Amino acid sequence: MPAKNDSPHEGPVTPKSEKSEQTRALILETAMRLFQERGYDKTTMRAIAQEAGVSVGNAYYYFAGKEHLIQGFYDRIAAEHQAAVRGVLERESDFEARLAGVLRTWLDVAAPYHEFAVQFFKNAADPDSPLSPFSQESEHAREEAISVHREVLRGAAKTKVPEELRDALPELMWLAQMGLVLYWIFDRTPGRERSYRLAERGARITARGVALARFRVLRPLVREVHELFTDFLPGMTKMLPAPGGEDRAR
Repeated sequence: MPAKNDSPHEGPVTPKSEKSEQTRALILETAMRLFQERGYDKTTMRAIAQEAGVSVGNAYYYFAGKEHLIQGFYDRIAAEHQAAVRGVLERESDFEARLAGVLRTWLDVAAPYHEFAVQFFKNAADPDSPLSPFSQESEHAREEAISVHREVLRGAAKTKVPEELRDALPELMWLAQMGLVLYWIFDRTPGRERSYRLAERGARITARGVALARFRVLRPLVREVHELFTDFLPGMTKMLPAPGGEDRAR
């Protein structure tokens, strides 16, 4: 049986491409370790290449810069989370249990990277930074994360979501998850125990809110909240006409 090809390129995996993936993974692992040990700002691509045992040119071949290494980290977390939640989504049919399981699983997957996340948060918090989870560069990881929440809703047997809210709710659920991530970054309790408690309670409140959305009178409020974020939140903004007829991004 031919080797499975998980890369975006078609065709069988060759020994050369396998070696390339190994080199790429090595550079990413080395960068994560150095970012945690030395801090993001103090770690250079040259230092990463030296520690990984590759040339600087080779490091830049796989990653155009430190920001692209962080995007590689985002993509890795998203892929690991998607794989880890399979069991929860196959086992649970209750919306609250599915969402709580997804949030707990994210905390499990992210646990080894907590100190690293603390190190680069000040860069990711800059709204103009490509490291922001709301940036255009982070779009792939963001869409992967939102797709998990779509699956949470799709498989919730007893939760009926109005047609006009099916696109909005997964994005709002992801935004709530971003609030959990921010809390987790600053959580210093043993085992991030308070973050897990927040995940459980957040899932409970979200489930109640989604249940209430079946009432027609509340649907405009849900849509308005979603529009508020898509119109004003960096990375989720839509192109809107500016005064005078010129297009602009808000």
